[in-house]
Amino acid sequence: MPGPAAAGVLLYAKNRAQLAHFYQQVLGMQQLHEDAHITVLESAALQLLIHAIPAEIAARISIDTPPRRREDVALKFFVTVPSIAQSAGVAKQLGGEVFEERWQGPGFTLCNAMDCEGNVFQLRELQNS
Repeated sequence: MPGPAAAGVLLYAKNRAQLAHFYQQVLGMQQLHEDAHITVLESAALQLLIHAIPAEIAARISIDTPPRRREDVALKFFVTVPSIAQSAGVAKQLGGEVFEERWQGPGFTLCNAMDCEGNVFQLRELQNS
């Protein structure tokens, strides 16, 4: 995706480095940029910005181990991956989870997943025609 992205997702993170590593490994994203406040990741279809929550606010946030699923949010992004099963194994190793329930869409299988801070997102796997 050369040049500025036309669209993407911004996630606030208590532990920016850990969350960026999670998405790099689970979604196969590449790091484009990093500074003290933000890490920019990218794949062919998505740009993901991981923004550090200010330290004074982050200090008041507790993330359980394993993390508690945050479902009461207005947005949930989705990403197509080569294999839900492969992504599930990596997510589990990195403190996240891919949930068992699957649904069928037109030409794809989908499921919900959770990152290492409890943010819920969706994985899609294209079906072979």
